[in-house]
Amino acid sequence: MTDTYAQCLTVARAELLAAHRLISGEIRDYPTPISGCDAQFNHLLAERQRISGAMAQLEASVFVPTPRTPMPASGVESR
Repeated sequence: MTDTYAQCLTVARAELLAAHRLISGEIRDYPTPISGCDAQFNHLLAERQRISGAMAQLEASVFVPTPRTPMPASGVESR
């Protein structure tokens, strides 16, 4: 089966959303009280931030600079 680029992005979004829900559930169910130096809890927070960042990057617009002329010797701007 050959996946298209769009299908791969859809799967990536769905997997990241599932991971975000799972880790948010772990954070929500973490036993309290939580000290500021709790390494396991802080790791969960960091992982949730990484997942959120990956989700944001999938949705971000990317600027790709293009040359002003189609070919260096053409001398005509591509506007």
